[in-house]
This record gives sequence, structure tokens and C-alpha cells, in this order.
Amino acid sequence: MTPTRREFLNTTAAVSLLATSGLATKVQAAEDKNVNTAFDYQHAPIPLPFDTKSLKGISEKLIQSHWENNYVGAVKALNLTRGRLTQALNDTNSEPYLYNGLKREQLIRTGSVVLHELYFGILGGDGKAGADLRKKIAEAFGSFEMWEAEFRKIGQGLGGGSGWVVLGYNHTLKVLENYWMADHSTSPPRTTPILVMDMYEHAYQMDYGAAAAKYIEAFFANINWEAAAQRF
Repeated sequence: MTPTRREFLNTTAAVSLLATSGLATKVQAAEDKNVNTAFDYQHAPIPLPFDTKSLKGISEKLIQSHWENNYVGAVKALNLTRGRLTQALNDTNSEPYLYNGLKREQLIRTGSVVLHELYFGILGGDGKAGADLRKKIAEAFGSFEMWEAEFRKIGQGLGGGSGWVVLGYNHTLKVLENYWMADHSTSPPRTTPILVMDMYEHAYQMDYGAAAAKYIEAFFANINWEAAAQRF
């Protein structure tokens, strides 16, 4: 519906009032607080969002070790690397190739931290996808079963090695698809991760040894599809 002249004037007046009242400034200030500084930022580990005893087929010992040793370890390494980058940048004798070695480490550790948080963030559920998200996935892949078959197949192919499987929406291509990732630094650009499965051996070896397929089965049984839907 085309707005009337009166509605247009009322809207303009409301915007002017917002600006003059200082609310706009406060909103901008609040948004600015969400931006961390590039050199000084230190990341804090996020607690697991579920009871470690509640997972089906993934032991408390394994998930606790995964969180403490691999995720928290990555957080500590990232924070340490950030500090060393600041020192190296201020050192006029620091060689660029040595600095880039630290930047590479920063990239890898950042990927590990973020991907682990996305992984842990969708565990703790009953493994049952809601109708709305099932429909959207089915529309993208032909059927929900086709999506699941491909996701599992990628995971099985990574078994015994390292990597991630990610269901993500690519904003440039405007497509929802599964991605194979060899490590923490190979995520596709402009893609929102919906579902993330860790296929590094530390995610399952303690419970399943080399039987990656059994771990994948346990992963699917513990997906929190409500959390995945919120990301989508």
C-alpha cells in the first residue's frame, strides 16, 4: 500500500525525534560495543550448552576431553598468538614472512575456536528435525534423506583423518549445500553454517576407535535441530 502524505510526514517526524532525543546515538554506541579490537581482543571459552552426561552414544569423558583439551586449548593458543602478533608488529626487526607465519596460525586457531563452538552448540538434542527445517532442506536437496546421505558420506570419507562437514547457506550463490572442509581454515566465504560435524579423530576415537561411522550415527542422534533452525 502506498503511504499517504500524512503518514510520510508522521514517519519523518518520528525519525527526527529519534535523532534529536539522543536515542540514535545510544543505539549506535550499543552496536559499537559489539565490535572487538583487532589487536587487544582475548577470547573466553564458552561453556558446553548441555549436560555432558545427557548425550547418547558420546561419553561424558570424551565430550569433556574434547571441550577442555581441543576447544579450550585452541582458545588459549589463539589468545597467545594474538599477543605475539602485537609484539611482532611493534618490532621493527621482525621479518614479514615470520609475521605471516603468526597470521597463518591465527587463521587456523580462529577456525578451530569458531567451528568447535558451532559444533558443541548443536549437540544435546533428540536428533529429530522440525517440519519447517526438514522442508527447507528437502527443497534444496530433493529430499531430506538425500541431504542426510550426502552429509554422512562426506563424514565417512573424512574418517581416520581430519576435517569438518558443514551444512551451510551460501549468500552469494543463494544455495543451501554440504561442504567438505579439510581443516580449520578452508571454510567457504559468505556462508552461514547451519550444522557442523567435527571429523577430527579426537571427536570420536576415545569411544569408537577408528569406527567413524558409529560416531556419525551418534552425532545424528544428538543433534539439537532447534538450535540449527535458529541459525538458518
